[in-house]
Amino acid sequence: MLAKRIIPCLDVKDGRVVKGVSFINLRDAGDPVENAKFYDEQGADELVFLDITASHEKRQIILDVVMKTAEDVFMPLTVGGGIKTLEDIRDLLNAGCDKVSVNTTAVKDPYFISRAAEKFGSQCIVIAVDAKRVRDGMSDADGEAWFDDPALKDVCLKFPTDELTWAISTHGGRKMKLIDAVQWAKKMEELGAGEIMLTSMDNDGTKDGYDIELTRAISEAVGIPVIASGGVGTLEHIYEGLSEGKADAALAASIFHYREYTIREAKEYLKSRGIIVRL
Repeated sequence: MLAKRIIPCLDVKDGRVVKGVSFINLRDAGDPVENAKFYDEQGADELVFLDITASHEKRQIILDVVMKTAEDVFMPLTVGGGIKTLEDIRDLLNAGCDKVSVNTTAVKDPYFISRAAEKFGSQCIVIAVDAKRVRDGMSDADGEAWFDDPALKDVCLKFPTDELTWAISTHGGRKMKLIDAVQWAKKMEELGAGEIMLTSMDNDGTKDGYDIELTRAISEAVGIPVIASGGVGTLEHIYEGLSEGKADAALAASIFHYREYTIREAKEYLKSRGIIVRL
């Protein structure tokens, strides 16, 4: 059995790490390269940078951050935020990142993932799935009619339904789409994605734990690795995401940034509960 991974996540804006709640009241939290070194020394398995500036004219800033990080840190690095073209992916990979995370662009054009995987390899294409539990009565007025392509009809939500289901969101959670999150993850695997970064929009920032039903549903639906994200407040939550949720990796931000727990403490706790980790 492969070891489970622990992945800290850093929000990067204009070349600096920032902290806040839902991108509000952001405050500077230091240099991303120094933060990356800190997590590397602690034994993090991977690191995620989310470029929350994510505009074309400021793309060079994150490229510089990636290049400087790659010079000093040797754990795998994933970068997400504002990736719109194959050239964006190429530039980030050339700068030294190992994987890129794509969300909105894939929803606009699912076959972008096929082109990216064909050009760069599935192993470096991560699909960010931001999922929210569907409320009763959700209709076309809550999102956009999507996907005229018959080959994509199976990912569209169908109402009414008595089953628990999740829709996906884009644009940093600001727009909801009438797309079934579980079916979308399966379609993205089919089109060439190598990994799913799954965030519960309901649990994100709550520190109440991952959405275990969501995490398990997608982990069981796909054959590629799933990274659980959204809601970690305790080490028990990480354990639940990896065991009950069947995720392959656990992503967390605030519990590590605010030094509530170290990476080492998390891994030792998981090992004591029977989870295979790299120490």
